[in-house]
Amino acid sequence: MKKHARAVVIGGGVVGVSTLYHLAKKGWDDSVLIERKELTSGSTWHAAGLLPLFNLSYSVGQIHKYSVKFYHELQEETGMDVGFSVVSNIRMAQTQDRWDEYMYYAGIAETIGIKVNILTPEQVKEIWPLCNTDGVIGAIQHVDDGYIQPADLTQALAKGARERGGTIYRNTCVTAIEQDNDGLWRITSDKGVITAEHVISCTGNFARKTGEMVGLDVPVIPVQHQFIVTEPHPDIVARQKQGLPEMGVLRDADSAWYMREENGGLILGPYEPGAPCCYVDGPSSDSEYELFQEDLERIEPHIESAFARVPAFGEVGIKKVYNGAIAYSPDGNPIIGPAPGLRNFWLSEGHSFGITAAGGAGWQIAEWIVEGEPSIDMMGVDPRRYGPYATQGYLIEKNEEAYRNVFTIHYPEEERGAARGLKTSPSYSRQKDLGAVFGSVYGWERANWFAPSSDYEISAQDSVVPDVIAGHNHADPVDGRVKERYRFGRSNAFEHIGKEVMNVTENVGLLDMSAFAKMEVAGSGAREWLESLFANKIPKKRGRIALCHMLTKFGGVRSEFTVYEWKPGAFYLVSAGAFENHDHDYLFKLLPDDGSVILRPITQKYGVLVLAGPRSREVLQKLTYCDLTNNNFKWLSGQKINVGTATAHALRVNFVGELGWELHHPIETQNAIYDMVMEAGAEFGIKPFGIRAMSAMSIEKSYRLVPRELSTEYNVLESGLDRFVHVDKGNFIGREEVLKAKENGLNWNFVTMEVHDVENYDPRGSEALYDVEGNLVGRATNGAYGWRIGKTLALGMVKPDFSKDGQQLQIKMLGKLFNATVIGESPFDPMNERLRS
Repeated sequence: MKKHARAVVIGGGVVGVSTLYHLAKKGWDDSVLIERKELTSGSTWHAAGLLPLFNLSYSVGQIHKYSVKFYHELQEETGMDVGFSVVSNIRMAQTQDRWDEYMYYAGIAETIGIKVNILTPEQVKEIWPLCNTDGVIGAIQHVDDGYIQPADLTQALAKGARERGGTIYRNTCVTAIEQDNDGLWRITSDKGVITAEHVISCTGNFARKTGEMVGLDVPVIPVQHQFIVTEPHPDIVARQKQGLPEMGVLRDADSAWYMREENGGLILGPYEPGAPCCYVDGPSSDSEYELFQEDLERIEPHIESAFARVPAFGEVGIKKVYNGAIAYSPDGNPIIGPAPGLRNFWLSEGHSFGITAAGGAGWQIAEWIVEGEPSIDMMGVDPRRYGPYATQGYLIEKNEEAYRNVFTIHYPEEERGAARGLKTSPSYSRQKDLGAVFGSVYGWERANWFAPSSDYEISAQDSVVPDVIAGHNHADPVDGRVKERYRFGRSNAFEHIGKEVMNVTENVGLLDMSAFAKMEVAGSGAREWLESLFANKIPKKRGRIALCHMLTKFGGVRSEFTVYEWKPGAFYLVSAGAFENHDHDYLFKLLPDDGSVILRPITQKYGVLVLAGPRSREVLQKLTYCDLTNNNFKWLSGQKINVGTATAHALRVNFVGELGWELHHPIETQNAIYDMVMEAGAEFGIKPFGIRAMSAMSIEKSYRLVPRELSTEYNVLESGLDRFVHVDKGNFIGREEVLKAKENGLNWNFVTMEVHDVENYDPRGSEALYDVEGNLVGRATNGAYGWRIGKTLALGMVKPDFSKDGQQLQIKMLGKLFNATVIGESPFDPMNERLRS
C-alpha cells in the first residue's frame, strides 16, 4: 500500500468509485480508493439499476442529469459496456393532484435542461401494451431515462479511474481514521497506514460506523427495500423475438411501485409503509453481498395493484425476491459535501438512488475538493442541513418515513409528521392554544399559520384521498383534527394567512422566530475578521445593524447574516435557522489561528419574538422605559431595553416591511415577554402570525432568500445586492470575482414580476420563464399572492436583456402559461416609509 495520497476514498460501491474517477479526471492522479471487500459488495450489487431523472430538488436534479449523460460518455471512453438501456421512463397519474405535481416538476425540468414528454393514456398503452390504463389521466415520460447494470457501471468507472492514475485497494479494511496536528489524515487499515490531505467517506451501509471513527454522527441509516423478479412471460418473450422495443420503466406513482422488463420477465419494486430501518448499528464486519429475508405480506397491496395494472405480472411465477439495504437520510436526499466540524473530511452518503446519483455526486465532490467550490448549488444535499438533533432515534423515524413517502405527492407546503415536537420554544403551547399550525425546520417547531381556533378542522370530504395507495394529501392530524389539505394551488390556509397579513398591515402582529441561528463573535480581532468575511461594511457605530453576505471565492452568495455590535467589541450574528450548522461551520473553519477571534454559538440561549405593524411602537412603548421614537431609536439599529420586568435586545429590523422590532431575549424569559406583549397589544388588535404570512409579505418587499435568489451559482451582483457590496473597503472573500463581474457584465439579473390573470394558484419557485416568443430566459425563484397590493408576485432570475421594468414575460405554472410583467423592486412601500415611520 502507498504511504501517502492526495485524497483517499473509503468505499468501493458505485458512489465511491465514481468519486475516485472524477478526482483522477480533475488531475488528482495520486488518489486512492480503499474497499473492505470486493467492489459493489455492499448495496450496489443488488440495486435495480434504475436511472430516474424525476426529482423536485434542484441540486439532485442537476446531479441526476449529469449522471445519465456521463454514463454514455464513460462507456465510450473505457470501451466497456455498462448495460445502459435507454428505454425511457413513464410516470402515470390517476389524480389531479398527481398531475399537478408532474406539471410543477416539468417546469423545474425545463429550467435545468431535462426533456419531459406529456403522454395521454392512449400513448401510454401504445408504448406499454401490457399496461391496463383504466383510471390513468395522463403520464410524463423521460425519453433519456432507463436502467443500467450497476456492477458493469462500477467496473467501467474503476477502469477509467485506474487509466487516469487512480489506485484501488480491494479487501482492505479501514480500522481507524485520525487527523494529525499538521492537518493530514492518517487512515489505518489491516494492510497498513496511508496519509492523505483529504478523506471522502462513501461507505453506504457503513456510513455511521465510518463517522464514529472521526466523531461524526452521520445522519444516515439504511432501510430495507424489496423487489420481485418474475419468470419470463410469453408475451414479453414474443416481443423480444419480433425485435420490438423494450417497454421501458413504468411507474404507477399512485400505487407506489415501479416495473420494468428483466430477461423476458418483469421486476416490481414497491415503496411500502412498514419497511424497517436496518443496520442501525452498522453491518457486521464480514458483511458482503448480503440480503434480508423477504416479507411479501408487507407489499401485498402493491402486488395486487400491479396485478390490476399489468395483468401479465400475475400470470407468471416469482423467480427471485431481493430484500436489500438502501441508505437513507431523513429527507431522502443524499449527503454530499464537507463534514461539519472537520477539515478536509467529506461525505457522499445516504444515496437512496445511488446508481442515478453516483456520477453527479462524484463530479461535484471532486469539483468541491479540487476547485474549492462545487459548480452547482449543493445546498439541497449539503451534510450540514442537519444538526446534532439528528441522532439514532430521530433517524429511524424519519428515514422510514422518507422511504414510505418516495411515491407520495410532494406538495410545496408539505410538512411530514414523524419525529415532530423535538425542539420547541417556550411559547409553543401558547401558540398552539391560539390555533398555530406548525411546521418543522432544523428540528424546530415553527408556526406556519394560525387557524381561527385550536379546534379548527377541515371537512371530512376535503381530507378524503382517492382510492390509491400513495394519495396522502393532508397534514397529519393535530389532536385528532386535520388542519390543512395540501394543494399545488391555494390551500384552505390561504384565507387565514391573508387575514394574518392584513392584521400586521393594519394593526400589529407577533411572530416567534426563536429558530434563528445565533452566534457571538468576540475578541481583539473580531471586527477585522468580520470585515474580511463579508462583502458589506461592519458598522463602526455600536448599535447599528448591517445585513452582510459571506460570498464564495467565485462571488456567489454562501450565507446571509444580520450583524449587530451588542457589546463593545462583541458582535451578535443572526442567520437562517435552517442553515445553522452550515453557516456556523463556515465561521469556525475560517477562524484565524492566532486566537484573536472567539466564537460562541448561542442559538439555544436566546429566543426571538418579532413585533411588527403600525401599532407596534404603541404596544412596546407600554412595556419599556426606552424612548422608541425615531429620534432615539432609528431604523436599522438595536438597543438593550426592558420589556416589562424582562430584558431584550430590540433590533429595529424585520422581514415583513412594517414598523417593528425583533426582541432577542434570554429564552427562559420568553413566556413572560410573550404574555406581556399580547396583553399590552390587546387594545391595538394584536394577533399572532406565522411563517407563511411573513413569507408573503417579504415577497412584496422583494426580499431575497438563501438558496433561492441568493445562491452560490449567482454572483452577488446578479442577485441585485449591489448596495450591500463595498469593494472599496478592502479585501473580502469573493472580492476579485465581484470586480470581474462589474467589468465583464452579468449573466443574470434579479427581477420582481407581477403575474396576471391568476385565480387559484401562485408561483412557488423553479417555474420556467419565457419571453413573449416562447424562448426560455430564466426561472422563478419564489412567489406568492401579495395581500397588501392585491397582486400575484414572482421573484426570479432572468437574462439581463429581459430584466428592465415593463418587460413582458411568460411564466409556466402547472403546465399553463401566464403573462407576467417585470416591475420595480419592493412593490409594497418601495421607499420604506412604513419601516422608517
